[in-house]
Amino acid sequence: MNADNLIAGAKTALVIVDLQNDFLNPKGAYARGGDSNPAAAPLPERVAGVARALKAVGGLVAASQFTLWPGADGEPMVSPHLKALRPFLRKGDFAPGSWGQANVDALAGLVDVVVCKVAYSAFFNTQLDWVLRRAGIETLAVCGIVTNGGVASTVRDAHMRDYRTLVLGDGCAAFGEERHQTSLADMGNVAEVVDCAEFVRRLA
Repeated sequence: MNADNLIAGAKTALVIVDLQNDFLNPKGAYARGGDSNPAAAPLPERVAGVARALKAVGGLVAASQFTLWPGADGEPMVSPHLKALRPFLRKGDFAPGSWGQANVDALAGLVDVVVCKVAYSAFFNTQLDWVLRRAGIETLAVCGIVTNGGVASTVRDAHMRDYRTLVLGDGCAAFGEERHQTSLADMGNVAEVVDCAEFVRRLA
């Protein structure tokens, strides 16, 4: 393999966007609200395999957790646009420290860094960039849900921060295959789109 195609594992982080129970589990908030995402079902095991491979060569695994912080009355503080899109969200959904906010079971023991986020990007108002810089990370591989939301926003923010950025195309999912593919093509302008198997093959 060409040396230029290799990925230095010790300077690489896998950023897993929002693979959480309330999004993906059949008992989670989205399934309860009738808004499940079948395309995302294979992601946890696939992404877990990538995480294991990266950790084996000294890389870092980070995960973002979408979080709905409770107000003084205990009700979640939901952005107006999200409330309009997901009116079923209720008290306890994505609450900090809750089962719903937690990463799916497939990621147990694999995540080194967790950041809570309140918007699409895993960088927005979180300490992710600070942690990555202190860890000497230069390359990011981004995956998770949804391709055109949290993943795309995180990828663009990574690009703006001068990380070498890759998107794991088959490690992401959206609500609809066309939307997924369109988003991957769009991210190709600021990142390299690869599949999970290729990423693992290129680790050094």
